[in-house]
Amino acid sequence: MTENKGYLQRYAMLFGTYLGGFWILKFILFPLGLTTPFLFFLFAGLTLCVPFMAYYYVRMYRNQVCGGAISFLHAWIFTVFMYMFAALLTAVAHYVYFRFIDQGFVLNTYESLLNSLTSHTIPGMDAYVEQFKEIISAMRSLSPTDITMQLMSQNVFYGSLLAIPTALFVMKRPPAEHIGGR
Repeated sequence: MTENKGYLQRYAMLFGTYLGGFWILKFILFPLGLTTPFLFFLFAGLTLCVPFMAYYYVRMYRNQVCGGAISFLHAWIFTVFMYMFAALLTAVAHYVYFRFIDQGFVLNTYESLLNSLTSHTIPGMDAYVEQFKEIISAMRSLSPTDITMQLMSQNVFYGSLLAIPTALFVMKRPPAEHIGGR
């Protein structure tokens, strides 16, 4: 059976929306996790679930739309598109958070964590703490749009890298036709 590439964008948008909704719900745990360690642990655990969800969606696409067979390139393109659409949806939530809700909370929390590291004199740690403080001060100059674009490009980049093993696991050749007329 030939691969049905006509539905690639439609299903990538659909499953990308599901994945993006998961990312948004997961992102809610990030700022909460800065003050509650269990929620940060939950955020990290849910982040590890993302490639498995993507695999499930691509496999579902392969079985329901492509008739059970899909090439590596088709699976990779579908997965990249799915991550791209998820990143676009999540970028809206990131922008709303950093523009209207955050008000410097994330950077202030990181800065207070670094200050607590400075008060505990750990040998050789001072240079790293100063370097992190410089990074935080540089991040303060970023606008919510800059932060959103940075996060979106990271999501697309890492998604395109995760799409390679996903496509390798999902690809499946169509069954060979029996030759010989029996």
